[in-house]
Amino acid sequence: SLSSPFAPHQVTMHASLASHGTHHRIVCAAVPTPPSPPVSLGRHASYRRRLFRGVSGGRAATRASTVCASIQLELSELTALGPLDGRYASKTASLRPFFSEYGLIRYRIAVECRWLQHLSTIPGVVEVPGFSAEASAILDGLASSFSVEDAAKVKEVERVTNHDVKAVEYVLKDKIKGCEELERVLEFVHFACTSEDINNLSHGMMLKEGVKEMLTEMDRVIEEISRLAVELADVPMLSRTHGQTASPTTLGKEMAVFAYRLARQRNQIADWQPLGKMAGAVSNYNAHSCAYPDVDWQTEAEKFVTSLGVAWNPYVTQIEPHDCIAELFDAVARFNTILLDFDRDVWGYISLGYFKQKVVANEVGSSAMPHKVNPIDFENSEANLGIANATMAHLAVKLPVSRWQRDLSDSSALRNMGVGLGHSLLAYQSALRGIGKLLVNEAAIAADLDSSWEVLAEAIQTVMRRHGVEEPYEKLKAFTRGNAVNKESMQAFVDGVEGLPDDARAQLRQLSPATYIGNAAAQAKDINNKIAELYAGKRM
Repeated sequence: SLSSPFAPHQVTMHASLASHGTHHRIVCAAVPTPPSPPVSLGRHASYRRRLFRGVSGGRAATRASTVCASIQLELSELTALGPLDGRYASKTASLRPFFSEYGLIRYRIAVECRWLQHLSTIPGVVEVPGFSAEASAILDGLASSFSVEDAAKVKEVERVTNHDVKAVEYVLKDKIKGCEELERVLEFVHFACTSEDINNLSHGMMLKEGVKEMLTEMDRVIEEISRLAVELADVPMLSRTHGQTASPTTLGKEMAVFAYRLARQRNQIADWQPLGKMAGAVSNYNAHSCAYPDVDWQTEAEKFVTSLGVAWNPYVTQIEPHDCIAELFDAVARFNTILLDFDRDVWGYISLGYFKQKVVANEVGSSAMPHKVNPIDFENSEANLGIANATMAHLAVKLPVSRWQRDLSDSSALRNMGVGLGHSLLAYQSALRGIGKLLVNEAAIAADLDSSWEVLAEAIQTVMRRHGVEEPYEKLKAFTRGNAVNKESMQAFVDGVEGLPDDARAQLRQLSPATYIGNAAAQAKDINNKIAELYAGKRM
């Protein structure tokens, strides 16, 4: 309900949403409230009249009691609220099995099935004897092949229970009916569990599998940047520190810097392990111990958690505190930050003319300027990295904080795990498209170098120092700073240095911005070996 600041003239907006399957009917109505009887409007009179006419559409509109609009929209890439499921749905589809609502339900079912199977292996739980091959096969099938249609039944039950995990329990019980052996232990489904016993393990498994998908794209990014490093290893390039000309490098070596930085973060992400618990309402095994006091439940919980590929956390509240998820998102965010740095640098090199971009015949760079070939892939990557990092930064600082033994604020937050990772995936794909369009412009790079002979001042003053020439830095500063320097003037300076041995003078006369690159080329060519050593654990 929106009101003007003046009570006599109000406009009330009503909106209703009716859901019918996948159809959504949205009805909006604007109902202007008639003006009150004449009062002294004072200096606000004309403003009020303009406000009322502007909102209600003038006098004719004031006689209409309702304005209605009705739109029916099926959920699709065109009507989805967010771009991950809309415009970019095809690009993020690989993450849906893990981070969708269906994915969460599927993992919950798997945890419930595996817990029932584990109970059957505990000698002290005599009411759940070891399962036959037939009963085990039914549970295995549910754990591995729970369908989207099955998940839809869970959502139907949830509309009644208003509790998502309880709905999973009820549907699972219904699914195992018909097997007499399993029916006898029906009430051991979700035995001694709190919802978070199921959720934390589901989230851990989701992330562990989803991270594998992320690593595939991360590896592609690292491989492509490493390829650039090797291919461009011998292309000399003017460096810029503080935006000013600086000692030369090679284009390949600068690519190698990014490849190695990204590989370090990728290594940490690959080594990440989720933590989990299966310890009951406040994680003291209260209910477990009450029902079966002779069972070592802590040992059984550790065995069960680790059997799912999740590391066991022995000290928890009702929830696993999510520190491990924060660690993962922080590591992914660091990878993203480095890639964002790469995106901006390459964008800058394109702006300088160091890179050209392959022209795609039917693509349009600008709706107004036909000549444009914009670096949109790197810009799109940058934008998605920003959104991804903002989301993951919030989750990383929010999830480890929960009031006392547990509050529910983590629940809604955890449903957004796929948002940060989804935008990360989009960014990696955009960067890869951009890299694939790059064409080095060696002529432009060479011209830039040849116009910057002042960068040899560092080399010359260093050689002068070696040979005992007085005040070498100061002499080069006076000669180069604020002055135009070219090949001829620089060689004339070298010729005029007193006390410099002839061989040193000859060496400096042969030096040029294009050859003053140190071991940059060798570093670039060695990038794949250095990354292999990193992955083998020989370097940090």
